[in-house]
Amino acid sequence: MPRKPIEYNATITERQDLADGLAIFRVKPDEQSFETFTPGQYTVLGLNHPEKGSVLRAYSIASPPQTLPGYLDFYIRYVNRPTSDNPLTHLVFACQAGDRIHLGTKIRGKFTVDHEVGAEDPRLRVCVAAGTGLAPFTSMTFDHFHRFGATSQYLVLHGASYPRDLGYRHEMEELLNADAKKPRYFPTISRDPGSEPWAADGWRGRVESFFEEEKLRRLERAAGLEPGFVTPANAVVFICGLTGTIANTLTALLLRGFVPGELKVRNALWIPKDMPASLFFEQYDTEPVLDLKDEASLETYRERLRSAGVELERPAAV
Repeated sequence: MPRKPIEYNATITERQDLADGLAIFRVKPDEQSFETFTPGQYTVLGLNHPEKGSVLRAYSIASPPQTLPGYLDFYIRYVNRPTSDNPLTHLVFACQAGDRIHLGTKIRGKFTVDHEVGAEDPRLRVCVAAGTGLAPFTSMTFDHFHRFGATSQYLVLHGASYPRDLGYRHEMEELLNADAKKPRYFPTISRDPGSEPWAADGWRGRVESFFEEEKLRRLERAAGLEPGFVTPANAVVFICGLTGTIANTLTALLLRGFVPGELKVRNALWIPKDMPASLFFEQYDTEPVLDLKDEASLETYRERLRSAGVELERPAAV
């Protein structure tokens, strides 16, 4: 049975197409139903299908709070193989500037610097994004620049298939790479760029490949950091995207002693309850990040933590 129609309370004022099936939608609410939000949070967008009814979906906000009350930006990828017979992206990509849309009246989410470590935490914030998983990090970095006039506390790693898929690339380069000796934005592509411009020494591979040990040392040098700098003493890690990106980044960084904040993962790895977390993630799918029933793999991951000096507590019942 189709869901009841939803009321439209906002207007798409701008659509910026970046590549085939990839765009930034600017949405202006009819009324200011929220005064502000914390970068990293999300809200919902919704549209009505004439036959299948309404559909709502949550999206991270890509713009900083300073754009309110004017608008919110959403960085959206068209889903070619949807799991639903009424996917929102099929409807939203049929929209143009001037079209009406539903915008959630509440902004939610705990994937924020404030919630995870506190705004006063002085450590480097390493942000790992695949595709449109960049959205919370554009909000964070734009907001930080608005408030402090600098972005050196952020290190943003963005992966995509081709150069054309690296949304916000020019804005991020301008904002984060102003200091050529200490660049803070590193894009990478996983496929042959073909005729698209890409430097011969440009980064290649999926974004999680940055954390292969040899490549991580190269990244530290390129960012003007001391060798071995990326540890929980100096950095916190935020990951946004699909399961593969999160799982591969997380398991690689166990070797550097990073401790995940997600409770089920912590319990499976025997991480003490009072041990501070240093790695956080926002997941865009529902597949488990780690197979918590695969004891052999879990023991491998525990050994990585032990090798980094992390003391684990074996549960009494295990």
